[in-house]
Amino acid sequence: MTTSAFNDPTAQRLEQIAEGAEPEIVGPRLAEVLHDARWLACNVAPIAGGKSNLTYRVASDAGEVVLRRPPLGHVLPTAHDMAREYRVQTALTDTDVPVPRTLWFETADGVLEAPFYLMERVLGHVCRNSLPDGYADSPEERRRIADALIDTLAALHTVDPEAVGLGDFGRPAGFMGRQLRRWTDQWERSKSSDLPTVLALRDALAAAQPEERYAAIVHGDYRLDNTVLHPTRPGEILAVLDWELSTLGDPLADLGTLLAYWAEPDDPDILVAARMMPPITAASGFPTRDEIVERYAARTGFDVSDVAWYQAFSYFKLAIICQGIAARAAGGAMLGSGFESAQRMVEPLARAGLHLL
Repeated sequence: MTTSAFNDPTAQRLEQIAEGAEPEIVGPRLAEVLHDARWLACNVAPIAGGKSNLTYRVASDAGEVVLRRPPLGHVLPTAHDMAREYRVQTALTDTDVPVPRTLWFETADGVLEAPFYLMERVLGHVCRNSLPDGYADSPEERRRIADALIDTLAALHTVDPEAVGLGDFGRPAGFMGRQLRRWTDQWERSKSSDLPTVLALRDALAAAQPEERYAAIVHGDYRLDNTVLHPTRPGEILAVLDWELSTLGDPLADLGTLLAYWAEPDDPDILVAARMMPPITAASGFPTRDEIVERYAARTGFDVSDVAWYQAFSYFKLAIICQGIAARAAGGAMLGSGFESAQRMVEPLARAGLHLL
C-alpha cells in the first residue's frame, strides 16, 4: 500500500477535526495565496505521526497540500519555529537533499493567529512501524534504503550554507555546549518530577564533550521515518521531513540521532528499552551502526571517532523531547492519540545515554 508523506494510514482513525486550521479560515486564505477559488471549499484533517508541530492535510478540487503550524496553546520558547522550517526547506530545493516544495509562509499576525506554512504533498512510503507488505522484501533492497538514508545525510552535511543563503542560519561555534544548556533548560521547563538519571547524563556529557571539528546544516531529528521513500523503488528518498530543529551546527549531532534510533538484532536490553520506534532496521539487510558510521565517514571525510558521545547526547535530547511532548499533551496542546508513552520513555533514554558513556 502506498501512503503519502503526510497521509499516514492512522490518520483515517482520527476524528476529522481541524482545530487550529479551520477550513472556513484556511480555505479563503489558500484561494487567495494560491490563486485558485476552488480552495474556498476545502477539507482539513489532522495527520497522525508527528508528536510536536501539528500537520494537516488540506484537500479541495484544486488538489491537496500540507499545512504545518505549532501546537495549540502555550509552547516552549524557540521550540516550534515555522519560519525556520520554511526557510531551510526553501533553501534546499535545488540541492541534492530532497525536500517538499514550499508554497507559502504566514506569520502569527495572519489568519490563524499562529505562524504556518504550506508545502506540497509528496507521495511515497513513510515507514514508522514497519515496511509495507511487499516492499523491500529482500536484504539487498533493505540495504539500499539504508544506504540512501546515509548518503542523503552526507549530502546535507556537505551543502555549503553560504551558497544556498543559509550562512546566517545559526552559530556553529560552541554549538554542542549551547545544545547541552538549551536542552537542560527545556527539561527544567517541562519536567513533572526530578529524575536524577537525566541530570547525571547531562553531567557526564558535559565532562566528556569532544572538540567540535565541523559545521554544517543540521536537520536536528534525522531518522528513517522522517523521510519519504519512493513507492516502488527501494533505495530512493523523495523527501526529508520535519525540519523544525534545523540550524547550523555540528553535523555529527545528526549522525548521533540516526544511530540512537537505529536498532540491531543483538542490542542489549538497556538499548532495547530505549527504542523510540519499532525495530524495523533489525531486519536482515539493514547495516549495523558501525557500518553506518563507516559509510558516512567515507562520504563526508569527517573524523567520527567521538560518535558514541553524539549518540549519547541524542538519547539525552530525546528524553527531554519526550518530557515536553508529555507536558504538552497533558495541557491539551496536541491533537490525536499516542502521547501517553512519551513520559514512560524518559528514564530508559537517559539510562541508555549513560550506558554509552
